[in-house]
Amino acid sequence: MMKQSADSKMMSYDTPDYEGFNRMLKESAESFLKIPKNKTIRVVGHLDADGICASAIMINALIKLNRRYSLTTLPTITEESLKEVYDESEEYLVFVDLGSGNIDAVGKMLANKKIYILDHHQLQSETDYENIIQINPHIFGIDGSTEISGAGVVFMFTQYLTGNKNIEMSRIAIVGAIGDIQENKGFRKLNAEILRLAVDNKLLEVKRGLKFFGVQTKPIYKLLQYSSDIIIPGVNGSESGSINFLLGLGIDPKTNRGWKKISDLTAEEQQKLVAGIIMQRVNKAKTDVQDIFTNAYLLVGEVEDSPFRDAKEFATLLNSCGRLNKSSIGIGACLNDKKMKDMALQNLIDYRKELVTAINWYKDNANTEHVIKKKNFIIINAEDEIMPTMIGTLGSILSKSQDIERNTFILSLARNHDDTTKISLRIVGNPDSINLKDIIEQIIQKINHGSSGGHSFAAGAVIDTDKEEDFVKAASEILEAVNIEEEI
Repeated sequence: MMKQSADSKMMSYDTPDYEGFNRMLKESAESFLKIPKNKTIRVVGHLDADGICASAIMINALIKLNRRYSLTTLPTITEESLKEVYDESEEYLVFVDLGSGNIDAVGKMLANKKIYILDHHQLQSETDYENIIQINPHIFGIDGSTEISGAGVVFMFTQYLTGNKNIEMSRIAIVGAIGDIQENKGFRKLNAEILRLAVDNKLLEVKRGLKFFGVQTKPIYKLLQYSSDIIIPGVNGSESGSINFLLGLGIDPKTNRGWKKISDLTAEEQQKLVAGIIMQRVNKAKTDVQDIFTNAYLLVGEVEDSPFRDAKEFATLLNSCGRLNKSSIGIGACLNDKKMKDMALQNLIDYRKELVTAINWYKDNANTEHVIKKKNFIIINAEDEIMPTMIGTLGSILSKSQDIERNTFILSLARNHDDTTKISLRIVGNPDSINLKDIIEQIIQKINHGSSGGHSFAAGAVIDTDKEEDFVKAASEILEAVNIEEEI
């Protein structure tokens, strides 16, 4: 197995080294192809949307290469999960969308394996392990939080692996990037190159439209009612307000088949809707008119009004598969398996039920000992009441709430079945000056226990459940200190 080359170790770059990153991808792919064809390759992927896309892209390439593979998906890397992987018979492992943040544990506990890590999360250490090839944009001064997702890294790797014959998965790489919140009025550098490839090959099309989530699947009045991106005073949050708003514009919200979706509107009605939103916002709020528009990334060939059609909705559907521990269904959907796509749609219904349960639990317990509210943070300990895979989603929803003050930290905890606790950290407004991964690492270091990972805008950790009290105490102190430091 190729040892990681000296020039690919962690270095300080004045400018991103894209050539070096591509060279590492190419060299690593050449090394990978030398794995004996009679060996089964175990793919170990993250269970979020980006991780599911990354796993699907890797599996698609292995199928093209006629390689045998097995699959494991993990919410995070823990000592227990590594022990399970250690006991498996496969000698060759590929970690996708995870591994860089836990490379020391992987290197030490899986010294008997030959490992490829394809990741975009921030790096843990500079230790060079003989049995590991780590491919990560951060090594080359490229920001993996914004420029490329885990799925994107895997896509680029598999293009070298297959001789540019994994092209159909470019659109799945874009779904992964959107799932990891890397789209911000467009894509940067590497993601933009992957998008261009997908568009040029007529796999994806980009259209400008209103900044609503769920355009493909939800009635217009629901888009208005639940929108957190287009704020319309007197309309958002109210079913009757949304319906009356449409009627006032001369738009009948219903057809003889049911409630109208955006796709049911005539060109004239679409113009009325846009004009009505602009006028309502001009009258009641000082906002940029362009803020109501966004890019829609549409998968060519998918049925209109399907969540598989819009990349943002597709990412949410994949996330639902991971959160309900059914990542394999999401992977099958990415591989365009009809049966798996049908199962993923049913899973989305189940996911929404779990989400409602989580939100209702929070509302019911907002003023109990389970929720600590301070000036600049909220700590939620759901214990066994919310699925641990859902606690990050709850935190993300609360971080977008108009009822919680900007720059408020949302720290959420829920218990796994193995006497550990899953932790999620978000912040309302996602200010650029705050790095949530650094903050959660400080808390872990303060109690000298647990493991952490993630990005600057979304981070998490795992601790033993009997350390919850210590963690909450340390978190309270550190989050308060962050606020004091910002005010000075």
